[in-house]
Amino acid sequence: MTMTTERMMTDERVPSSPARLSLAPAGAPPGLLDGAWWPRSRDLFHELPALTDRLDGCWGRITRVTVNPTHWPVIPPKVPVTGHTVHVGWFMDEQDPHKLILLSYTAGRWDLLVIPPETSAASAARLMSAAATPGSLLTASRLMADEDAIRDAAEDRGQESEWDTEGGAAPPPLRHPIGHLTPAQER
Repeated sequence: MTMTTERMMTDERVPSSPARLSLAPAGAPPGLLDGAWWPRSRDLFHELPALTDRLDGCWGRITRVTVNPTHWPVIPPKVPVTGHTVHVGWFMDEQDPHKLILLSYTAGRWDLLVIPPETSAASAARLMSAAATPGSLLTASRLMADEDAIRDAAEDRGQESEWDTEGGAAPPPLRHPIGHLTPAQER
């Protein structure tokens, strides 16, 4: 796998769309995840500022982020965000590939499911809800695997339905109970 960890930094950044985010309610029982983030691309340099803009106010200033490089083609070491810089690190084996860890010096750590940008809106809504469920013990990878199973089952049902409407399999032959005559035999 090829991974780039450097990127030219500039003080200017292009305004990005608001982060698509779902968080567990404040004061809820802790779970393995604190919510979900659905970025619009796999560009951390562009996506992180919108995420930190949403979270700095409610969680305190985000100072560090870690990811698994499996789904991020470029991992910049630093990302300028509103009013400060976020340091970005990565862990290949130690961190779930579908999780982003956010750290704040003043408020602690939060773990978010990262929903792939190409995910459909319906799947993303299910994942965002599941990841923000208070006290949930499902990992990020487990949530993604469960969603893949739901999608695969729906595709299978759609293919079976299409097969049936196109003529599909022949209907099973009519069976007559033993001892009963068919209409042809009654004559």
